Amino acid sequence: MKEENKEDEKIEKNNKEENKVEQKEKLNETKEMVPKEDYDALDDHFKRILAEFENFKKRSKKERETLYNSILSDVVEVILPVLDNLENAVKVETKDEEYKKGIELVLKQFNDVLKSKGVEEIEALGETFDPELHEAVRSVQDAEKGEKEVVEVYRKGYKIGSKVIRHSMVAVAN
Repeated sequence: MKEENKEDEKIEKNNKEENKVEQKEKLNETKEMVPKEDYDALDDHFKRILAEFENFKKRSKKERETLYNSILSDVVEVILPVLDNLENAVKVETKDEEYKKGIELVLKQFNDVLKSKGVEEIEALGETFDPELHEAVRSVQDAEKGEKEVVEVYRKGYKIGSKVIRHSMVAVAN
């Protein structure tokens, strides 16, 4: 029995070695079947396609982000008059303090939602006039104020990142 097992092991070992030799021969034949120039050309083509695909993924991601910000700014632009009206409602004097607190809470919630989406208020009062951010509707002569200084804000402006959703409507000194 032991001798048979040893013989079987020898045969199996020889078969494995023969398989390895056959695999090496097949690999060499495959290498010989494809000329080096063709292999290099295919390798170069593969690398170019891979680079194009990576660029496509980056471009697609950037386009999605741009589209998202564009849609968000369109929606926010339509909602901004509601925000203006809530701010005006808070400024009105009322006898019912609970009603006023309710309006203030809604306004705070509205501002928090906008802030969470990356919408920022454009600072204007006391700043230097910037036509990229502000819309001048009135000029004021005031010796105490600096040149092109914003002295009054009629309507707040908002932006998402560097994109202006709505310009601040302001009065400019001198």
